[in-house]
Amino acid sequence: MKKLLLGWLAVFVALSVLDYLIHGVILSSTYEQLKEVFRPDMMDKMWIYSLVAAITSFFFVLIYSKGYEGKGIMEGVRYGLYVGAMLSTGMAYGSYASYAIPYSLAIQWFLFGMAEYVVAGVVVSLIYGKKEGAAA
Repeated sequence: MKKLLLGWLAVFVALSVLDYLIHGVILSSTYEQLKEVFRPDMMDKMWIYSLVAAITSFFFVLIYSKGYEGKGIMEGVRYGLYVGAMLSTGMAYGSYASYAIPYSLAIQWFLFGMAEYVVAGVVVSLIYGKKEGAAA
């Protein structure tokens, strides 16, 4: 239980920091050019993003803990790639199909999402550690 809670907190912090860097810094000029696509009151709803990040982080770590093999960082990278592909594909390309955004933004959302989940996988693998005698 201790590793689950510590992993949840660590992944939540990592995803929150990465989200700020990606969306608040790297993509901010792109978003500024696409103001008409987004809700005018979007900033009032930022708490929803934090709630979603907390829930996602919890389940990310919970699922990792259930399949944990103790193989180290590469296990986390692999897990991050799997989850990233599952979640980032739907978010990026579903948004592209639904909203008038350029394809370049959709591909950036996909690639940045993949990177975020790989980092989250590494974070959770560091929390859970490598088991003695686990085959790589």
